[in-house]
Amino acid sequence: MEFGIGSFADLTYDKDKRQFQSPGERLNELVEQVKLADQLGIDAFVLGEHHRQDYAVSTPEIVLSALSQVTKNIKLASGVTVLSSSDPVKVYQDFATLDLLSGQRAEIVAGRGSFIESFPLFGYDLKDYNKLFEEKLELLLVLNKEEVVNWEGRFRPSLHQQVVYPRPGRALPIWIAVGGTPESVERAGRLGLPIIFAIIGGMPKQFKPLVEYYKQVYQHYGHDLAKMQIGVHAHSFISDSADELIDKYFPYYASTMDRIGRERGWSPYTVNQFKGGLSEDGALFMGSPEMVAEKMVSTIRMFGLTRFVAHIDVGGPSHADLMKSIELYGDKVLPLVKKELGEG
Repeated sequence: MEFGIGSFADLTYDKDKRQFQSPGERLNELVEQVKLADQLGIDAFVLGEHHRQDYAVSTPEIVLSALSQVTKNIKLASGVTVLSSSDPVKVYQDFATLDLLSGQRAEIVAGRGSFIESFPLFGYDLKDYNKLFEEKLELLLVLNKEEVVNWEGRFRPSLHQQVVYPRPGRALPIWIAVGGTPESVERAGRLGLPIIFAIIGGMPKQFKPLVEYYKQVYQHYGHDLAKMQIGVHAHSFISDSADELIDKYFPYYASTMDRIGRERGWSPYTVNQFKGGLSEDGALFMGSPEMVAEKMVSTIRMFGLTRFVAHIDVGGPSHADLMKSIELYGDKVLPLVKKELGEG
C-alpha cells in the first residue's frame, strides 16, 4: 500500500485585492511542501496539468524535475498528463529525463482531462476528444516498450525505424486516471495498466461497481493479478477538528467549487454540501486525523487499493495551513491507517 499527496498548485485568491497569488510564489511554496512530504516518508507526489489563470502549473514535468533535486525517495508523478492534447514523443522524452534525474522515481498518470483549455491552445478539435486519447496512449505505450519504433496513426505523423532518446533504462510506470466512465475503466483493464479513480463527489461506494469491472476486465485479458494496481485520488485536508475545517478551510474550498461551477452551470456550493462530503459516506477525506484515517481505511478495504492520493490544496489554502495538513497526514493519519491495516 502506497500513500501520496496530490496538487494542482491552486493559486490563493485575494478577495480584497481581487487577484490571484503570484505563480512564482506558489511554485516555491510547493517545493517546500513536497520536501516536507519526502521527509515524512510519504510515498508519492502527484501534480496536475492546467492551462488556466487559477493554477500555477501547465508543465508538471518541469516542476517535478526541480523537485527531483531536493527530494530523495518520494515518487514524482503527473496527475494528470492531458495526453489527448500532448505529443506522446515529447511526453516520453520529458518523463524519461525526469526518471534519469530522480533515480527512477518518475511516473506518468495519463488522462483525458476534465478541463478543455489545452485543446484550442494546442490546436486540437474537441470532437476528437476520445479518439485522440486512444491513439496517443497507444503510441506512448509503444514508445515505452520498443526501442526502435514503427507506428502509424491518424492525428500524428508516423514513425518509421525511429529511436527516441533518452532511454531511462526501464519501462516507465504509466497509470490511467479515470473519472467514472466504464469505457475508460475497460481500456485500462484491457491494457493491464494501473488505474486511479478520481473521487471528488458523491459517495466512494458508488465507485465499487467500476472497481470490480476493472478487476474483471484485467483478469479476463490474462494480466498478472499480482501486478494489479488500483488507486484513489480524493480531495483531502487535515486539521485539528471538523469545526476548525469548516471555519478556516471551507471558504477556500467553496470559492473554487463556485468558480468552476459558474463555468459548468452548477449551483452555488453550500456548507451543507461540504458537511455531507465530510460524513462517513461522503467523498471528502477531510477533518481530524482520526476522521480521515477511518475513512481511508474503509475505502482501502472496500476497493482493495494499492495507492491512496490525498489531493490537499483545492481552493489555494495558505502555505502554513498546507504545511500543517501535510505534517498531520504524515505524522498522524498514516500511522493510524497503517496500524489498522497491519502495516504499522
